[in-house]
Formats: sequence, structure tokens, C-alpha cells
Amino acid sequence: MSRRHLIPSLLALSLTAGLAVSARAETVTMTSPDRRNVVTVDSDKLTYAVSRDGRTVIEPSPLGLNLDIGQIGAGATYTNHIGNSVDTTWNLVVGKTATAPDHYTQSDLAFTTTKGLKFNLIVRAYDDGVAFRYVVPEQAGVSDFKVMSENTQFNFPKDYDCWGANMGRFDTSFEAEYDQIKASKIRNFNNYMAPLVCKTGDAQTTFAIAESDVKDYPGFFLSGRGDAGLGVSVTLPPRFDNDRNFRSRKSVSAKVHLAGNGFQTPWRVVMLGDTPGDLTASTLIPTLATPSQIKDTSWIKPAKTSWDWWNDWALNMPNAGINTATYKAFVDFSKEMKLDDILIDEGWSVNSDIEPRDDADVTKAKPAIDMPDLLAYAKSKGVGVWLWVQWQQLDNQMDAALAQYEAWGIKGIKVDFMNRNDQEMVDWYHKVLEKAAAHHIMVDLHGAYPPNGLNRTWPNYITQEGVLGAENNKWSARITATHNVTLPFTRMILGPMDYTPGGFRSLTPADFKVQQRYHAPFVQTTRGQAIAMYVVYDSPFQMVSDSPDAYKNADGTWADGAEFIQNVPTSWDETRVLAGDIGQYIVTARRKGDIWYIGAMTNEAARTVEVPLNFLGNQIVTADVWQDGSDVNHLKHEDIIVSGAKSLNLTLAPSGGAVAVIHGGVKVGGKNKK
Repeated sequence: MSRRHLIPSLLALSLTAGLAVSARAETVTMTSPDRRNVVTVDSDKLTYAVSRDGRTVIEPSPLGLNLDIGQIGAGATYTNHIGNSVDTTWNLVVGKTATAPDHYTQSDLAFTTTKGLKFNLIVRAYDDGVAFRYVVPEQAGVSDFKVMSENTQFNFPKDYDCWGANMGRFDTSFEAEYDQIKASKIRNFNNYMAPLVCKTGDAQTTFAIAESDVKDYPGFFLSGRGDAGLGVSVTLPPRFDNDRNFRSRKSVSAKVHLAGNGFQTPWRVVMLGDTPGDLTASTLIPTLATPSQIKDTSWIKPAKTSWDWWNDWALNMPNAGINTATYKAFVDFSKEMKLDDILIDEGWSVNSDIEPRDDADVTKAKPAIDMPDLLAYAKSKGVGVWLWVQWQQLDNQMDAALAQYEAWGIKGIKVDFMNRNDQEMVDWYHKVLEKAAAHHIMVDLHGAYPPNGLNRTWPNYITQEGVLGAENNKWSARITATHNVTLPFTRMILGPMDYTPGGFRSLTPADFKVQQRYHAPFVQTTRGQAIAMYVVYDSPFQMVSDSPDAYKNADGTWADGAEFIQNVPTSWDETRVLAGDIGQYIVTARRKGDIWYIGAMTNEAARTVEVPLNFLGNQIVTADVWQDGSDVNHLKHEDIIVSGAKSLNLTLAPSGGAVAVIHGGVKVGGKNKK
């Protein structure tokens, strides 16, 4: 049962809701429920600091906003604060776990600027991080204003080892490697997208800077401070309407109409954990977001899908391409492979293109596709259909298109090429997700900015790109094993990612040639890593990207690992990261019902990983194990008797992986189920 505690205290270690504390106090402190994380606000200088276990993680750092009507920040008069403590849970519709905690202490600090503008700073301390946001309440004499820039900084007490993706530009697809970099090398002209992940140097303590609950405001980038100090500053992209080429950092970032409940910025978040894997398992980012705006979510379902684009319609049939017969063949493949859906990518609609076109019509299929016939065929096989659309073409016909898709029985849409996170684009995300929900349509956004909890607010938003994924194997050698085992500790800590796994044509890195191979492309990781991605990578809507023949042997039997893909879930009741390190390796355990799935992936170094199984209790159970086999395209499959008293050893080849499925006697909720 959810519960909410209101505990009296003079300061904000755990403050009583509604109790206004005197402005004489210059320091306000919030301590997490487990008492390990502390965030301290100097109400005179308007700075904040963060520590974990008594060690400084973020040293005193400036807070503030530059508005066209004045500055919010140092020099404001502190008036009071109101504190409270909350302990509750919320249910995920789909995702890495069934329920998530929402347990924190909070303080709401009130200030008045020298020009008389009232504003608040809301600060929270969770067991897995801290967060704060600025609020401008409705007040007399203030209606519209502009946010020019933000003065929020995250100052570091030492030269941390960090991992980040520097996009450089504001107009970007948010796809890049998360490279390791010393904090001192982050420049003020860099634009790092969320998250920036850093190790403190105290054991394996790791933190990440991110944001949550972005609405009526741009998403952020992180730049170097521009002085001799260590740390990063929030950089906001300009509004698209006043700088269409995103050249200036001095333009208006947000236009605000102050009405109703006032204005609030997104949460600025510092995720905290004892290991990098603690951040991977965390649900802090969606927890901070606005709760679901969809009352009935029963139609939102996790799924696996076949996909035409990655394999370039590589079917063993004449005239394969954008036509009814081809997509019926994909329906047949999905049915045989036990997949839920097919995804029809770019090219299906009239004058479809990756660029905006006034003559495009996303409500009509090209003549080569008999959409009613195809959809009736898919329905007869119990297979759903998703459609790709370019975002501007969809925007031009949004109401008509979504109504048509609902009438057709389309399950979801993959929307592409937004490539921005300015205020106008953020507002567009909310618009398309709300309108899609009204038509019971799920959404996968590509060319998408990093997750910020929007999948909690609109749970029909079940996955997204914003990741340097497997498509790049078609034209580059960027998708290395090191990249693949960096993503779970960086990009994926924020939310699900449509990496598009399933490449079953493997080559060693030495044999992998950089070439434009669009038809039946290769990957430079093993079959073991290919199937491990289905456990390690979060995506409730998961691609099975290769062509149908890649999953079959010459004699028609299933290729190594294909049957595992058929049966692995895409949404989970529980997730634990058991071992691993950024860019090195990862071992993840996920539970669905009373079955545990374990996925392990390594970088270019071969290794044997010892997997602790203490979460199983004392039962002796069977594990089905698939490990790297005789070459990069084969697996070794065996049954192993295991128990919670012992570890499971998995042998990973270079650029390899392994999976295990553990049946029976699984410890769930403190009890052993048989």
C-alpha cells in the first residue's frame, strides 16, 4: 500500500508539510531517506552542494535563470521554506520494472528578487539521487516573460573521469559515442547531451547529470564552465523561431505565459550510486516526471517486431520491396518467429520522404501496397502493424492521419527526424503523444532527444532512439563491442532505447570492413552478444532487425539463438545489474513472473564473468545457458544446475556475450515459488 509520511523537524532533514521555517536560517539541508545523500542550499548566496556518505560530489554551485524581466539568483531575498517527506510507489505500464519507489525528502524555498519577482526553488533528496527545479508562481504584475539562459552549474571538487556525448550543434539526431573524458577537458563551447556520467574516485561511486519532466521549456546541453574551475553549466538551445539555424547562444530560449499554476523548469538531476550499474537499474528519471495523463492504459502493450529497413527487404522472394506481397511475407515471418508485429518503414505512403514535402500524404499508401488487404491479412495472423512517418509530414496532417491509422487498426507509429530539443520541439512531443493516445496509438520517436521521463507522462511512448544504434553497421565501424557495453551505463540510464538489435550476420572486428552494405549487413560482435542485447537493453518495443533467412539454418531449423529471441520478454517485473563497468562489460538480471533472464556482454576483451545468484534463495534450479561457441556465428547451449549459494560462470569471447534463463524455485517478493 502506498503511504505518505509527514514528519516534523526544524530543518529539512524531514520537514512537516505546510511548516514555514524562518528566513533567519541561511542553510537548508535535505537528507535522503537512507541518510546517505545530502543536498545543501545556501539561501544567501543561492548555491547548492551535494554529498554522498559525507564525501562531496558537487561542491557549492550557482543557481539561477536570466529572464528578460530580471535575474533569478544570488542577491534575492530568502523568505521561508516548507518541507515534507514522501514515501510511495508508482506502477510502470511497461518498462524495466513493474513498480518504482517515489521516496524523498523535499524543501520548497521561497525568494523575492530585488525587482520584486517571487520565485521558488524546490529541492529533493532520494536514495538514488537529488533533484531541484525553479518555479515562478502566478503573481500580480507578471504575465509573459522570456528565459534568455540558465545559470545552473554543477561544480566538481576534483578532476573526475567522465563519459559523455559531445554533440557540438543544437540541431542533432542525438546519436554519438559516450567517450571517456577528464572533467578538465570539457570546454565551454562543447554541447554534451544528457547524461554526463562521472566517477568520483571513491570506490566505484558514480553519478550522472540529467534532467526530467521537460515541458514548456527546452531540453538542455552541458558545457564547460569557461573559467579555471572544474564542472559543467547548463546550456539551453534557442527557440527555433528566433534562430532557425541554431547559431547563437544569446537568443531567447523559452517564452513563458504565467497563468494557472505558474511556471516551472524541468528537474535538474544528479543520479547517485555505489556502482555504475546502480544508475542503470534506477528509475529516478521517470519517477520525477508528471504522472500518466492516460487513464486507461490497458491497450499499451510491450512487443517484438520484424523490420524491413535494416535488412533492406532481404527476403528470398522476387520483387521484394515496398509492396503488399513483401509485407505479407514479413507478417508470415513474424507469425513463425513468434513476434507480435511488423514495422513498415520509410517509403510506404504517397510521396514519402525523410524531408518535409508539401505534396506528401501520410493518410494514403502507395499504389503498390493494398493497405486494407495487408491489414486484414495481418489481423488474420494475429500480427500487429506499425508505420513510419516523417514528423513534419505527420504534423501537416496529424488529426486526419491519426484518425486514419486508428480506423486501419495500426498499433503504433515510428516518427522520425525531429533532430532538435528546443522549446517548440519539446511542445510538439507532448502534442503528438497526447493526440496519439486519444487514438490508442503507441509511439516510437527517432531522431529524438534523450529520455527525460516523458514515457511516464505519456506511457504510449514506449521506446525511442536518441542512441547510436545498430543501423550504423551499414555504413561505419562505429558500433564496436566497447560502444555496446558503454550504452547501458550512459544513454540507457535515462530510459528505453531503440538500438535495433538482432544482427545475426557476425564478423570479427578484424574481418569487418567499413563499407556501405545496406543489404543484409554485418555486425562486428558475436551471436552471444546479439542475443544478450535482448536482456541487457531496455526497449518495451524491441526490433528483430535482420532478414527472415538470417534466423534459419540451410535445413530450415532455427539458427543458434533464434528461439531465445522468440521467447524473451521486452517488459519486466524487476531489474538488477549484477556486475560490470563502463565500456568493459555488464551482467544484467531481469525477472518476468518467476523466471529470471540473465544477459552478459563484454568489450573486445574475452573474459569469464562470475554471476552471483543469491537472489534465487536456497532452491536448486536449472539454468538454460547460451554462450559464445566455436565461431562468432554459433553458440554453445547447455543446461546447468545452479542455486543461490553458488555463482554461475559465463565465458565470453572477444566482443561476445551470453544469456541464461533460470526456471523454477525463483525467489520473488521474499518467497520461493515452485
